[in-house]
Formats: sequence, structure tokens, C-alpha cells
Amino acid sequence: MDNNDQPSMDNQKNQQLEQYRVDHRNTKLTTNQGVRVTNTDDSLKAGDRGPTLMEDFHFREKMTHFDHERIPERVVHARGFGAHGEFQVYEPMKEFTKAKFLQDPSKKTPVFVRFSTVVGSRGSADTVRDVRGFATKFYTEDGNYDLVANNIPVFFIQDAIKFPDVVHSIKPEPHNEIPQASAAHDTFWDFVVSNTETAHMIMWLLSDRGIPRSYRMMEGFGVNTFRFVNEEGKARFVKFHWKPKLGVHSLVWDEAQKLAGKDPDYHRRDLWESINMGNFPEYELGVQMIDEEDEFKFDFDILDPTKFWPEEVSPVRLIGKMTLNRNQDNFFAETEQVAFHAGHVVPGIDFSNDPLLQGRLFSYTDTQLLRLSGPNFHEIPINRPIAQVNNNQRDGFHRRSIDRGEVSYSPNSLRNNSPIPASDEDNGFTHYAEKVEGQKVRKRSGSFADHFRQATLFWNSMSEAEKQHIIKAFHFEVGSVRDKQIKQRVVDMFNNVDGYLARQIAEGIGVNPPASPGGTGVTASSPAVSQEKTVKTAQTRKVAILIEEGFNYNHVTEVMTALAGAGVAAELISEKQGMMTGEHGQQLEVTKSYATTAAIMYDALFIPGGRMSTDKLKGLKDPKEFVSDTFFHAKTIGAVNEGVELLTASNIQQPMLADAPQDGTVHSDLGVVKVVNAPDLNAFNQEFTNAIAQHRHWMREKQDTKISG
Repeated sequence: MDNNDQPSMDNQKNQQLEQYRVDHRNTKLTTNQGVRVTNTDDSLKAGDRGPTLMEDFHFREKMTHFDHERIPERVVHARGFGAHGEFQVYEPMKEFTKAKFLQDPSKKTPVFVRFSTVVGSRGSADTVRDVRGFATKFYTEDGNYDLVANNIPVFFIQDAIKFPDVVHSIKPEPHNEIPQASAAHDTFWDFVVSNTETAHMIMWLLSDRGIPRSYRMMEGFGVNTFRFVNEEGKARFVKFHWKPKLGVHSLVWDEAQKLAGKDPDYHRRDLWESINMGNFPEYELGVQMIDEEDEFKFDFDILDPTKFWPEEVSPVRLIGKMTLNRNQDNFFAETEQVAFHAGHVVPGIDFSNDPLLQGRLFSYTDTQLLRLSGPNFHEIPINRPIAQVNNNQRDGFHRRSIDRGEVSYSPNSLRNNSPIPASDEDNGFTHYAEKVEGQKVRKRSGSFADHFRQATLFWNSMSEAEKQHIIKAFHFEVGSVRDKQIKQRVVDMFNNVDGYLARQIAEGIGVNPPASPGGTGVTASSPAVSQEKTVKTAQTRKVAILIEEGFNYNHVTEVMTALAGAGVAAELISEKQGMMTGEHGQQLEVTKSYATTAAIMYDALFIPGGRMSTDKLKGLKDPKEFVSDTFFHAKTIGAVNEGVELLTASNIQQPMLADAPQDGTVHSDLGVVKVVNAPDLNAFNQEFTNAIAQHRHWMREKQDTKISG
């Protein structure tokens, strides 16, 4: 394609959507037929107190549309949020795939991404412990390509025929529709202990990956094994990765639970506000590739969806970057109606015999037929490809195309067999010619039989803090199970993963420890899966600043300026919103009060000096709770001059919260940064920003036991 055509290609999807966008400002009210309406507040009646008349066509149209405004929610991934963006490949990938959108580094491919939780209904909270969906629709010149991913690289089951079972087990129990958006109940854990192939996925789910800090700080994995196919017909097995440029970070459990009550839209709001502020989320697309001749060279089956390919065994090659730079205009029309399908591929990307993937190729289309009322969901604006659509498929619910001519079949002679099947030269899709032979059997490959070795590998890869979080997650999840026999079976099952882990689970849920030491004997680890090894930056983080009347204006403005220079946002918080006066008469506007926010909504806390302000803060309950939550959630705390006194007034008995040295030197201990009587805050600002970049200071967490082998 000529580069002179590039600008039109970049904007083609936006231009296509533009014709469907409507702004109703400064217009006259009409019916759906375009008839202008003089009154939409009163129905047509026989007298002003008489019965409503059925001839009131405006009332009937308005009410009928309202009655039909909801569509069935997705069975899974019901709660989601979307954004538009663009993707650019770093270098031509011709050696590996003929997919055109992976060839030209100057080309921008439009994308739409939908993030989601799996289990909960549309009305559940964002921060529940759950798998997250990360689905990307690429609008390529060769048609739409959907990369349907999760934030965890493995899955619960090995064969798609069990998908209804795992979903039924994890959904609210059918007799009482409890609990919502949670795996902490009997039916799910009964399924787990009855299907030990779930062991690896459970380890990931109960790790910090199950409660991400943000969609912007969440990894994505294609889960299934696909193929790249190049022009010569050579194929390689491939797995897809999305690597967030901000690193992979998570919430802590107490924080996630409180956020579900304080702000159930926390992840949605974070994404929406970040894009509006120009902090566009960026993700690098990575691929792991294995040559077909190396398919059986590993100690796991590469087609097993309960296994991942350790990056130390098969390195991730970063091949491009996606930037999300525009919010949706209408949630229903875009995010709710977007339809993803693992079977939406383009020439150069093909399928493997992964048995979970094979089932997905049926299920996705089938569910859209019900949810979007028929086979024409591809004509909904958000789903329309930028590539021209030509075929003989006609009619059905909500058909938008007006097809001309008398021919709707193939082959035909009346229109010279149009539309004509494409050739290889036309870049028509040709399925990879894989030789397949064997008897028809309903059974599992013996190479899928190992259910525990990679679960042990994952456990070995965790830091001490991450291991403790997993243990505590088991205590909550399995501790919520009523059936004691199921609890015991969980302990016995995970004794196959690691004996110490099983003993710790048993201790917390009131059942017997394993009768004999457990484990798989695996001693290897994969450092790449630990979030302790991720990118750490202060960029786009959010800091709370607590002030009252008489605050030190210079402290606040100096710190806010330094934070802004590092890409960190700050918000002023007080007992009341409005203008607040500093100790020398300067004023700043407070935009948040303790009634409208909480420490759980910020990444760090700063307390400036000012005698009047500090004394007021020490006398209030909410500021001390702010300090307490920030401290126990292992976040960064900064304090200057009199502000240090609020730390010691917060009733947290920790040496690091004691008064700082009075000589102006910066004192920093496990993310608590203090200074008193410094001539300026330059050194403090640097140390404070560096501490924010660490995300959490896990050594500060109160731990009852030290993790050991």
C-alpha cells in the first residue's frame, strides 16, 4: 500500500463511526420517524384528568423503546469497559506471518479494547477477586482480527466441553443466587477438588493478579495456542502477550474490598479519567514462538491451556505497541454491543488443536446470536470492519445493508459468479494444511495429565510477600466454604503443589494438615511471573494531600509541582470542600472531602506542615484513618515539619512513624519519608517520588509467619 494513502487508513475507522455519531444539542425534539414533537411531558388524554388515549403514538413509541432498551448481559465477562486506540508494529514480521497489520511500522491500525471481570453481573464491583478479560479488536485492511485475552495466562480447564460446568460452579449458587462475583463458596471449590486440572489457575487467581490496581497496569495473555503462518506456508506455534508500559501492579485484599463499597466503578473511572487527562495507557504486544519441529521438546504440552510457556524457556519478543487514546462516546452502542470472537482471524494467523480454543470457536458466535438478536451483529457500527464486506448472506434481524440485485447465491452466472472467491494472490484466507489422522475418541491426551508441576513452578516464583498474599487468599476463599469435607480436600489437593502451602491453608481454615509432606519436587522458578520484577514508575500515580486552615502553602505547592514533573497527580483533601487559607493568607481550592474520598483511592499520602492545620488534623478521626489505611496497605507516606506529628497521632505503633530528625535531613524508612526544618524540599521530593514508584513497601505488612521452603 502506498504511504500516501496512510492518513486515510489511520482514520478510516473513525470516519466510519462518524456517520453514526449524533449530537442532539440545539435540535428540535422528534419521534423516531423524524416527526417534530411539541410536548413530551404529558400523554394524550380525554380531558386533563381523563384516561390516556391509545392513539397517542408518541407515548407508545417512547414507552415501547424504553421497555426494550436492555439486551441480555454476557454470561461471563458481563461487566466491562472499553476504549479506542491504535496499534503500530515495531518492525516487519514477514519472516513469521503474512498478517498485513504486522508488517508496516508506519501504519496505525485502529483498535477497540474491552476490559472486563469474568464472574460478576453487570452490576457487580470492579475490584472483586476475579480473572480479567482483555479483548482487542483490530480493524485491519484484511478484516477484523480479535485477540481475546485474559490477565492470567492459563485457564481452569483443558477441554471446552467443561466450560459450562466451571462457569455454573463459580456463578452464584442457583438455590439462593449467592454470592455475587465471588469464588468463595461451596460449589466452586467442590468443582476445584473434583477437577485437579484447576490447580495452576487457582494459584494465579489467588495471587495478587486476581485484584489488579488498574486496567492500565494489567498484563494480558492470549491463553490459547495459535499459529503464525508466513507467505511460504511455514507455521510456528504462538502465544500472545500484552505488556503494560506502567508495569504490572495490584491492590491488597482489604483495599479491594473497601473499594468495592466506596467506588465499585474504580477501574472504569481510572481508565476514563486517565485517557481524558492525556495519560494514554500503553501496552507492548509480545509473542512467544515455537517451531513446529520443537513441539514435543518441553516437559509440558504446549497445547494444554492450563500450562503457560515460561519466558525463560520461550522468550517473549516485543513486536509492537498499542495506545488507548480515546474514550467511548456511548457505553451501550460501543462497549455493550461490541462482539469479540476468538475465531475472527486474518490471513497469517491460524488455530492450533488446543481443545479449549476449538470449543471457543463455536461458543462466541453462538452467544452473540442471542445477545445481539441475530446474525447481523457484524453490522453494528462498533463491529463493522473497515475492509469491504461482500457475500451472499442476507436478511435476519436488524439488517442494515441494502443489497442490490437479484442474486444471493453462489455459484451464479447472472452476475459472473460475483462475489468471486479470492485467490492466494488476493490474500485470501487459507487454512494451514495440517495433517490430522486418528480414531474418533472421547478422551484426553496423556500429555495433559500433569496438573501440579507448573502450579509448583508458579509458587516457587513468588516473592515472600506474594506467597503470604496467596495463603491469606486461600484462608478467605476456602474459609468461606461450609462443607468441611471440601475444605479438607482442598488442603490435600494443594499438598500436591507444595507441602508448606498446604499446611498454612489448613491452619487458617480449621482442618487437618496433610498426613505426609507434599510437593512435586520442582525447584525451578520463573522470575518473569512475579510482580516484584515488574516495571516500577511513579508516572500516573495519584497522591492525597491532607490540609486544613493554616496549612503551609509553600510545602503544598513545592510538592505538587515536583509530583507533576514526575507525572504524578495530586488532590487536596480536607474536612470540607472549597477554598482553604494557608498560614500566610494564600489560598488553594480543596476538591475532595473525607465524605467523597478515602485513602484506598490513592497511591500515596502527603501531609504538609502548618501548626493550625496539623492540630486540626490530629483532632479529627478521618485523617488518622487516612494514615492508618495508607500505612497498612503498604503505600508511600510523606510528611514535612509539623505534619510528621499526624503520623505519631494515628495510633500506629511503628518505629518508622516516630518523629524525624530536626536537622533538615530526609529520613526514609520502608516508604515513610519525613523531613523537619529543611531549607527546601528538593531532597524530600526526590525521595518521596522514588518511594511512590515502588508501588508498595511489602516489608511493612504485618506478617504472622516468615515464608520458608
